[in-house]
Amino acid sequence: QADAQSHHHPLSILDAAKQEELPLPSEEPETETTPSDALPARAVLGELKVSSITPDSVQLKWSIPESPFDSFTLQFRDAQGQPRVLPIDGGSRSVTVPGLSPSSRYHFHLYGLQHGKKIDHVSTNVVTAAAVPEELPLPSEKPQPEDHKPEQPQTEADLGQVALGELRVSSVTSNSVQLQWSVPEGSFDSFTLQYRDAQGQPQALAVDGGSRSVTVPGLSPSRRYRFHLYGLRGRKRIDRVSTDVVTEEPQPEDLKAKDSQTKATPSEAPMARAVLEELRVSSVSPNSMQLQWSVPRGSFDSFMLQYRDAQGQPQALPIDGGSRSVTVP
Repeated sequence: QADAQSHHHPLSILDAAKQEELPLPSEEPETETTPSDALPARAVLGELKVSSITPDSVQLKWSIPESPFDSFTLQFRDAQGQPRVLPIDGGSRSVTVPGLSPSSRYHFHLYGLQHGKKIDHVSTNVVTAAAVPEELPLPSEKPQPEDHKPEQPQTEADLGQVALGELRVSSVTSNSVQLQWSVPEGSFDSFTLQYRDAQGQPQALAVDGGSRSVTVPGLSPSRRYRFHLYGLRGRKRIDRVSTDVVTEEPQPEDLKAKDSQTKATPSEAPMARAVLEELRVSSVSPNSMQLQWSVPRGSFDSFMLQYRDAQGQPQALPIDGGSRSVTVP
């Protein structure tokens, strides 16, 4: 998630009924336009690929080998069979689709538009991850003497050398942990982080293969967690590293959920004053929100986003100092 914050573009899902000019295609895509319908400068969409999958979201990416598009539209049917439409900016090359159902098959259609006209169309089928992947049972919470070892024999000769570096804790709050790792040899297609929540229920976070860090929100204060990071090729576990983390005690400011009414006095302000611009909402979905801000003067080492969840519990998301937006899932 942390890695996704800086370049994902989740967008609000619009009712397809309001987009009558873009009806959802049949499940067998047909050619949308003939060559005679296309503009003289033919724009072409590259293959639509899946870059990450979780139980309730999918991240898709694509390329444009030729002329650019003014905008894109992603169309699909939700778990209830209702058509959905996601409008996407013409400069985007990826999109995260939130609010999906676990272990469900979706058929996505991406359209490239020029001057409001559909020029090209690519599609892909995706099955969302299970709520807790059955093929990745959570290991025992008891530390094993050989904790850092391949999970399955590497029988395929073409796997080559691939290994996970140490799993480290980069930051801890009372209800979140940020972890980071390295891949000193080879590369992985994806990662899965597994742990047990405060109620002892197994949880799993799918992480893109290019990521080297992840933030785990929604933890409980003053509690010990054991995290297991798996490196995968395809759906096969190749390596695993683990670490133990104890979350911090709850801080008074976390529990009080202060407003912006509390201002720093001049004596508390840093010598070179850094300034935050207005916090704005850039997109909203039924179960996520994207916020953005600017820093017109100075710079910050990091940011901390605090809020209360639907149950009134305080939550906190640590954010890198270079970020200017965050998606709250």
